[in-house]
Amino acid sequence: MTGPTRLGRAAGTVLGSAAGDALGAPYEFGPAGQLSARGEEMCGGGGWDPGEATDDTQMAVLVAESLLEHGGLALPDLFARFQQWVAGEPKDVGLQTEDVLTSGAPWDVAAALHFQVNARAAGNGSLMRAAGSAVYFAAAGRDATMDAARRIAALTHGDRAAWEGTALLHELVRVALDGSDPLAALPAALDAVHPDHRERYGRVLAPDWHPGLATEFNGAVWPCLGSAVWALRTTTGFAQAVRAAVDLGGDTDTVAAVTGALAGARYGQDAIPGHWTARLHVPLPGSGGRVLYADDLRALAHRLAAAGSR
Repeated sequence: MTGPTRLGRAAGTVLGSAAGDALGAPYEFGPAGQLSARGEEMCGGGGWDPGEATDDTQMAVLVAESLLEHGGLALPDLFARFQQWVAGEPKDVGLQTEDVLTSGAPWDVAAALHFQVNARAAGNGSLMRAAGSAVYFAAAGRDATMDAARRIAALTHGDRAAWEGTALLHELVRVALDGSDPLAALPAALDAVHPDHRERYGRVLAPDWHPGLATEFNGAVWPCLGSAVWALRTTTGFAQAVRAAVDLGGDTDTVAAVTGALAGARYGQDAIPGHWTARLHVPLPGSGGRVLYADDLRALAHRLAAAGSR
């Protein structure tokens, strides 16, 4: 039996992240075990329609579409897209991201100014939107994909911790798209992390770490990525990994979105349950009522993979 193709893994990354986001959305900021206790999936709740993706996927789509339209990073354009989106009043947006995008400061200093004032900017808001960019930059190799991740993250997050976590996710997806084991690649990936942040990421990505050892809420970038890697390490399939992520409670949509990206890259799009993708949809505030569905996300992933390989 052959494994998924590279294209199937790319689609799995984008579609899997969106599916995890939508599965986890109704349980955000709730206690552990809610998904298992409810016994239903993609049934909505908490202000979300069944299968509705949140700001995590909405921003990921904006990143992907900017990359495709400009043939690579166009950071002023991407920041402007984020601003138009937040002006469209999405149902959910991270407080830090909203503050940066609505501050009136230029794109290249807004996040840094926010960090100077608040001294806290290590949320998972740049990690959550990385699925498409991880696919796009994968063919360029480790250094290029990690650098791109840092630059995209820095648009809204002034803390380098957020940059490094997003860079790590990019690299793990890149390895998985090649058909290799992202967990086995962790030591090499950590070597490429900025020295000031290597030890902390090393702890949350270690084989013996589990979410019960987290010292921060999983809305922070370190335990969010650590929880996603834990879910991948302790399960044997896409759905099992994403369900485990949601059942952790807390920032369920984002932890599941990151887990979905990793698990989708590892297991491919065919591993994503059909009853999840059947209801999946991504409204795009600020875009005139546009909505993307599973087939649109697959097509987007294929375009990202093709454009990146060129």
